[in-house]
Amino acid sequence: MSEQTKSSHFEATLLRPAKPGKGEAWTFLVLPKSASEPLPRRGRTTVEGSLNGQPFQATLEPDGQLSHWLKVPEALRKASGAQVGDAVTVALRPLDEEPDPEVPADLQEALDASPEARATWEATTNLARLDWIHWIESPKTAKTRQKRVDSGCEMLAEGKKRVCCFDSSGHYSKSLSAPKAAE
Repeated sequence: MSEQTKSSHFEATLLRPAKPGKGEAWTFLVLPKSASEPLPRRGRTTVEGSLNGQPFQATLEPDGQLSHWLKVPEALRKASGAQVGDAVTVALRPLDEEPDPEVPADLQEALDASPEARATWEATTNLARLDWIHWIESPKTAKTRQKRVDSGCEMLAEGKKRVCCFDSSGHYSKSLSAPKAAE
């Protein structure tokens, strides 16, 4: 069994975010480093697994501490029978191949407007696309996000297949982290 197909089994506490934002309720858990270490990368990584026996597929987010966190949608939390504060049993393994990421509408519109950027986008790997999307989605303001969409399309139009200078783990730049838990 390759390192990428190893399963991790662990227990974690289900937490409620202090700032859940608008929309659907959700919870999260932070993976122990021992569960994160065998994953293929410190940045976003798509896994399949189970939460208290309930199957799921999700993209883990980097926690800025060289580990990951998992957003647990309300439907999965309910199906697993877990409540906020419960210790849950998690099993997960990385997918053998990273799936095509969902392209945000603003980036899709910009790619559609630039045939050169679109051609480079289509020639990149799914992992590179995931990093581009993460870079575009990570700013705190809409203004910075729009700048990244614009400059990202310029870089892609120039033939750059990888976003430069972006720490997808958040460890070195401290730009990414797990949500703060509500008290």
